[in-house]
Amino acid sequence: MRYVMIIVGDETAWYEPKLPDGLMDEVGAWWGKWFEAGKLADGGAELQRTATAKTVGPGPDGRTTVTDGPFVELKEQVGGFIHLIADDIDDAVAVAATWPGIAAVGDRVEVRPVLER
Repeated sequence: MRYVMIIVGDETAWYEPKLPDGLMDEVGAWWGKWFEAGKLADGGAELQRTATAKTVGPGPDGRTTVTDGPFVELKEQVGGFIHLIADDIDDAVAVAATWPGIAAVGDRVEVRPVLER
């Protein structure tokens, strides 16, 4: 089955003043390990800061509106996502639990099954 691993945290820890030394090396090793194990599908992305976002939604008159930034201001933001291939949700969670950002910068990771239609 396919799953999406959604990385959530305080985006200031990802950019300011800088990431902890060695974290990107750990992330690269994580990608290599799980790709070789067949647990990562092609795809995934690290996202830019929420300040670069545009939110599209319905306006009060029913017409589409576009606003700068995220729709809601939150302490935590989505920083990226990774497509996983796993036998079941427990297998996907076992992979997600090894994400280096959890220990290094306090990321939380949400794992959700992909809806296959």
